[in-house]
Amino acid sequence: MLARATASPARRRVVVTGLGVVCPLGVGVAHAWPRLLAGASGVVSLTGPATPPHLAGRFDGLPSTVAAVVPRGHRDEGKFSAADWFDGKMLRYYATFTQYALVAAQEALQDAHWHDRLTDRQKERTGICIGSGMGGLDDIYESSCDYHKRGIRPISPFFAPRMLVNMPAGQLSIKYGFRGPNHAVATACTTGAHAIGDASRFIQYGDADVMVAGGTEACVHPLAMAAFARARSLSTCHNDNPTKASRPFDRDRDGFVIGEGAGVVVLEVLEHARRRGARIYAEITGYGLSGDAYHMTAPPPDGSGAALAMRRAIDHAGLHPGDIDYVNAHATSTPIGDVCEHRAIRATLLGDEAQRARIAPLAVSSCKGSIGHLLGAAGAVEGLFSILAVHHNTLPPTANLEHPSAAVAEDNGSTATADEPFDLDYVPGKGRERSVDAPLRHVLSNSFGFGGTNASLCFSQYIE
Repeated sequence: MLARATASPARRRVVVTGLGVVCPLGVGVAHAWPRLLAGASGVVSLTGPATPPHLAGRFDGLPSTVAAVVPRGHRDEGKFSAADWFDGKMLRYYATFTQYALVAAQEALQDAHWHDRLTDRQKERTGICIGSGMGGLDDIYESSCDYHKRGIRPISPFFAPRMLVNMPAGQLSIKYGFRGPNHAVATACTTGAHAIGDASRFIQYGDADVMVAGGTEACVHPLAMAAFARARSLSTCHNDNPTKASRPFDRDRDGFVIGEGAGVVVLEVLEHARRRGARIYAEITGYGLSGDAYHMTAPPPDGSGAALAMRRAIDHAGLHPGDIDYVNAHATSTPIGDVCEHRAIRATLLGDEAQRARIAPLAVSSCKGSIGHLLGAAGAVEGLFSILAVHHNTLPPTANLEHPSAAVAEDNGSTATADEPFDLDYVPGKGRERSVDAPLRHVLSNSFGFGGTNASLCFSQYIE
């Protein structure tokens, strides 16, 4: 029998009824999800003849010259062209990260059938919670250069609002007339998960009946890459073979691959979704947050902060560690980070009691092998893929995982010892459908960010 959280009278059940994505695997769930399951890669070279034209000539000389880029082209092909979505006049208002959010939100709202002929009351009860880690970085950089060269005259009057992290939420509110909570999150690489979790709580405690939630990022920029390269965070060993550069849990991982995109979900209070006959993908049953209180950029070696977020999500869901069937790991393909999260997962979910309670071995995978690290959008896109995993009873894969190992090549550095096993089911290569006898009942989606901020979301198979 499926376990389900027991909600208190003050805590309303929240379900997912709409999904929208813009990511390096494509624009739209119908394009991105099959490519993810096939182990495809959205990572490209930023130098040479294969570089996307809009990025050509900007990244020469950087230590890392690969990135996971939203493919450019016609929307019918699952690619992105701003002209397909916005007229020229409106583009004055929308920085690229806002464009991505608006496109993903449009898909999610259409998928949920919650965008047309809404009453004033319905609009008042619909809110938005979308964040970003870096916001309009490209606008900030270009305007700064313009000001340095020519003073105030070339600075656009739209510059200030375009760069703000809360502008995707604000523009969505204006476009659709939603007058519920209008909220934005900026917690580095945990942003997307925090946005979804915070939105679920707005619904649980009665601030809204429907929330449009997620994260967005457009950070494939020389300045961002130079900064992360100086911090020795990026992959530099696979510049000549970009699709192999992001390698979570693999022996040859040497840093993350920066990525871009947006993920947006529509959340609803269960009774509201039932009344209107909405399709329910999954239920969000748990949300856990924690702080490492350890270091500006590095997690504690034992992964204690990540473990605390996972435990709190499980407790919030009213579950036990043995109820968790799958973890969509944050694992970014860094020597240290992957090890610390692995330790956190083992400590939280692999005790003897949990193992006895589990109906199938725990599965763990990281989507970043295919899509790179989308920073503020990562938790939203990976949360969306976790929802699809529950809905389709299918495990997303860890691409490029050929030699699972805590230890890495000596010049990459590692906190791992040679005898520390990476011995879990990481779903290498391609996705895998689960048996109907061992369905994905409850899954965790992890996100961790600079400053030691952590979040874990628990998505569960919806049952009456």
